[in-house]
Order: sequence, then structure tokens, then C-alpha cells
Amino acid sequence: MIPRRYASLAGLVAGAAAVSAGMLLAALGGAASPIDSVGGEVIDRVPPWLKELAIQWFGTNDKLALQLGIVIILAAAATAAGLLAIGRRRLAMAAFAAFGLIGAAAAVHRPGAGWAAALPPLSGAALGAAVLARLVPTASAGPAETPGPSRAPLGWDRRRFLTTGGAAAAGAMVAGGLARSVDGRRVASIRQDIPTSLPPVTGPPVLIPAGAEVNPVTPFVTPNRDFYRIDTALSFPRIALDRWQVAISGLVDRPLTLTYDDLRRRPQVERVITLACVSNEVGGRYISNAVFQGVLLADVLNEAGVQAGAEQVFSTSVDGWTCGFPVAAALDGRDAMIALGMNGEALPLEHGFPARLVVPGLYGYVSATKWLKSIELTTWDGATGYWVPRGWAREAPIKTQSRIDVPRSGQTVAAGPARIAGVAWAQRRGIAEVEVRVDDGPWQEADLGDDVSDDAWRQWVIDWEATAGRHTIQVRATDRTGTTQTADRAAPAPDGATGYHTIEVTVA
Repeated sequence: MIPRRYASLAGLVAGAAAVSAGMLLAALGGAASPIDSVGGEVIDRVPPWLKELAIQWFGTNDKLALQLGIVIILAAAATAAGLLAIGRRRLAMAAFAAFGLIGAAAAVHRPGAGWAAALPPLSGAALGAAVLARLVPTASAGPAETPGPSRAPLGWDRRRFLTTGGAAAAGAMVAGGLARSVDGRRVASIRQDIPTSLPPVTGPPVLIPAGAEVNPVTPFVTPNRDFYRIDTALSFPRIALDRWQVAISGLVDRPLTLTYDDLRRRPQVERVITLACVSNEVGGRYISNAVFQGVLLADVLNEAGVQAGAEQVFSTSVDGWTCGFPVAAALDGRDAMIALGMNGEALPLEHGFPARLVVPGLYGYVSATKWLKSIELTTWDGATGYWVPRGWAREAPIKTQSRIDVPRSGQTVAAGPARIAGVAWAQRRGIAEVEVRVDDGPWQEADLGDDVSDDAWRQWVIDWEATAGRHTIQVRATDRTGTTQTADRAAPAPDGATGYHTIEVTVA
């Protein structure tokens, strides 16, 4: 009989062959890999608290952690199937069939996928089962029978197993590498379509005064490479720029279809806007500020003619993600836009190329659709965005908040003159005042950086005579409506975190 350690190795090799073959076939067919398809279903179906826990644990690496988790689970299941193959071969084959069916169901269920998307995971599972059948029966046909010196052994043959298994493992590695290469070329081709320049802006360009930046560690404008990224996409959507378009439909008088060139030819505006993720904890990093360029959404909707019954602007991304926000937020004078540019460049693929929605004053989960595909004017009952059924609020105005960036929590500070600095934001309302408190002392007003826009964060700084010992520092902001952020601590769900950002430092 085959030793158990070799049977488990046979299952692992067969599983690798199944996954890598499925990945290669999917890449060649222009579909998402089976791992990404299954991962997408996991993201869509796990409870909201588990999503939040993953973000807390892994931050922006949460999707990578999910993919690694799926690979580990598949490896463990394939290893178990190899052990089953020793005496329960049918059950082992059924396990591989289940792998294929689960992958096929996930692939077919992904937005925009057809029945052909089931072929890669099913074919990969069939190959994996064949590899397992080849490895385990070759090594487990029973005790060796040697009637004569001319007969080869029919039982366990370690050399034959290693030769066959090694060839299968090598093939899996090659197929996996080819799959990654093919998908890499796909992504590279999308990046090559990104224009190297933007059309000229209609009207005066944005000018950032030097006095806006008083925070020594946080740039007023967040570089594109550092701008936070939170989305549900495990891989970049399949985008062909020559066929891409955004459709405006639903409760409108004149439905529109706009290509990328159509959008570039329209009057362009440039605005400084701070975007924030609703998952941002108090003092968190899921908030960034950029200069966005694009077409005012109000102009497009007015051209389409919004009908009286429309309540919601409901948008869908190329990869099927959805969200919705009140029609009033697009038509009340704020600079909501279909953005084509970011910080003087065309949108990076990571942040929504070819186009995305940017709506000042609303958390991203109800407004900031990347890889935009369609905009539908509808009622609240007519469509529901991705996150709302998962327990998040339907309407999500950004709350007045502030953050301490200098010093860092837990840092040791030298005694003597020091500075405390950070950022504060209250999109659509603007920041009027920031106050800082050390230990149980009085609230002291901080100096504010120059105000650029009510839709952008505002930097602040205050001098501090640091004395030896351990100190607690808090910050709070007041917006231009006179509302001071609440001290009540609340988690991000269902409509944004609240509370004072509080840090502790040691002064030596």
C-alpha cells in the first residue's frame, strides 16, 4: 500500500494541477480565475462583522489574505482527498468533482459571466482527479507480485511515484506561471490605454496655497500611490477602452450613452475633494485628499432630464459593484462629478480608470463607484446598493472628524517645545475650529492651515511644552455650522465612526 505521506502529497499535487489548469484556462478565456471567483462569492456572502474584522486585522491587505486563505483551504482539502484515495477512491474523486462544481457555480454567478465561465474550474477539477487517479493507483495496486525475474513489480514504487508526481507538479507550476503572465499582460494592456495627459480644464485651475500644509507628515494632497484603496475587487475588471461606455438611463427623459472620448470632449472641472471610507475607525487612515478632474454630474443629468419620480442615483461598476445616493446630492450645487483625472493625471487603474464617481460629502460606499459602467435614475425601492442589505445605512453623509498625525500614539517625545499636528474634515460644511487637550487640561485652539475648500480636509497644528511623563492627547473639530464632533464613541457600522481621536505618548 502507498504510505500515507505519499498519498497526501499525491492529493496536494493533484490539487495544484487542478487550480493552475483552471487559472490558465480562465486567463486564456479572459475570465476571472477560479480562486478570484470563489473569493468574490465569499466577499459577497460573509456577514458584515466578518468583513470589518478582516479590514481591522489585515487593512488594505484583506483581499490578499482572503486569496491566501482560499489556497490554504484548497491545499488542506486536496491533501485530505489524497488520503481518502488509499481506500475510498470514489469519495476522493467526488471531492474533486465538488471542487469543480463550487468553482463553476462561483464563476457563473459573477457579474457579466456566462456559462462558458464554468469550463475552467470544471476542466481543472477533471485534470486534478486524473492526476490523483494516476498517482495513487500506480502506487496502491496491492502487494508486489514477482512470478519471475522478467515481471515488473505491480505494487508501490517510490521512484515511479516521484517521477510522475514531479512531472505533474512541474506542469502545475508552469501552468500557474503562464496564467499569471497572461493576466499580467491583460492588466498591462489596460494600463497602456491610460492617456498620458488630460484635456484642458474649463475655468481657473486649482491652486493650493503654501499655507494649506502645516502638518509636517501628511501632505495636503495625497499622492496617487498613497491614496487609500478599499473595494471588493480581487482582480482588476476586464476593460476594453474602445468598447467602454457609461449609460445614463432609468427615470430620465433622454437616455444617454457616453464613451471615454465623449467625456473628454465635455467641459472639464477641477476640484479638491477629500474622500473617506465608512470603515475608517476614529483616527484611521482610510481617508485621502486629491485634486479630481472630470465632468460635473449635474450637467450630464440635466441633459438627460431627470424625471420627478427619481429619488436615487444608482451606479454600477464594470465588475458589478453597486451603490446609490439621493438625487439631491447630484443636483444641489456640490461638485459631484464623473472623474477622469486625479492629481493632474488620468485616473490610475487602481482608482477607477476609465471613470469613477466622486461625490463630496458622502462616504464612498454610497457614492464613489470606480470603473463606472452605468448610472440609473430610480426610486429607493427600485434598486439597492451593495452594502445596504449588509447592514449599512442607506444615506451616509460624512461626519465631522479630526485626527492626530504628530506625534504617533505610543511614541516617545523629547521634553521641551514640541508640536501636535493633524487633519480635520467636514465635507460640505468646512472646518471652523480645531481644539486639542492634553491630559485633563483645558481645550486649546490649534492653528489652522489655509482653507482651500469646504470639501477638502484642513490641516492644523499647535505648540506644546512637553513635560516628562506619560500623556494623553485628544482632538476635536467644529464645523462651520457650529457643530462640534461628538465625544461619544461609536464603531463604523452602520454610518461612520464617532469619538475623539485619543493617543498616548511618553515624554522623556
